[in-house]
Amino acid sequence: MNFNFYTLEAAESSAQSGGMSIIVMIGYIVIIFGAMYFLLIRPQRKKQKEEKKMRENLQVGDEIVTIGGIYGRVISLKEDSLVIESASDHSKLTVARWALQTNLTVHDDTASK
Repeated sequence: MNFNFYTLEAAESSAQSGGMSIIVMIGYIVIIFGAMYFLLIRPQRKKQKEEKKMRENLQVGDEIVTIGGIYGRVISLKEDSLVIESASDHSKLTVARWALQTNLTVHDDTASK
C-alpha cells in the first residue's frame, strides 16, 4: 500500500509541473507575438499612415519621385491619379497616386495650422 501511495503522489506532482510548463509556454508565445507587433507591425502601420498623409497633401507644382524612380513635377491632380511632367524632356505622364514614393518639395505645415 505504501508503494501505491508514493506512486500516486509522484504522478500528481508531475501532472502539476506539466500543467505549469504549458502555462509558461503560452506565456512565451504571447511575449513573442507582442514583441513581433511592436517591432514589425506597429512601425509598418506608422509608415503607411505617413505615406497616406503625404499623398493626400500633394499640391500642384510639387517635385516628386515615383516608385519607378521617375522624377517629375505635378501638373494636375485627380482623385486617384496625377499628371507629372518629367524634368529632362518635359514629357507628361499620368501616374497612380499609390505609385508616389517621395515628395521632394518641403511645405510649411505650421503656417496652415
